[in-house]
Amino acid sequence: MRTLRLLFVILLGLVLICVALANRAPVTVSLMPQNVADFIGGRWSLSMPLFLLIFLTLVIGLVLGIVAEWMRESHYRNIAAQRRREVAARTRGGPVTVAATGVAVPQDDVLAILDASRPQPAGAATSGPLVPARIPATTPGAVAARP
Repeated sequence: MRTLRLLFVILLGLVLICVALANRAPVTVSLMPQNVADFIGGRWSLSMPLFLLIFLTLVIGLVLGIVAEWMRESHYRNIAAQRRREVAARTRGGPVTVAATGVAVPQDDVLAILDASRPQPAGAATSGPLVPARIPATTPGAVAARP
């Protein structure tokens, strides 16, 4: 896999060098129409090799695409953060339920007791982590409870 990646990078480098060598002619890029530039004043054009313009356009497009995708996925990051908070609340010991809005809401104590007293089917997993109730201590004959 590493050699395939290296071969791809070498091939991409060769293609980029060929594009750069074939497009060395200078071009003038105007950032504003000539009439507006004359009205505002200043120099609003830039001369550069064509390959540099092509590469800069690719890089700017890549950065804009990454930023747009990051902004589009913010909803999913918010959901993941909410679920992490919910898991943290569950591991602290407080019963938590998720409302229809997707927000973690503390569960009623009476309902939590009733849910805990229901017998579970034979093959069902427990809702909490599987941890031994006691772990052996370092001194012989002593038993320490796990926090």
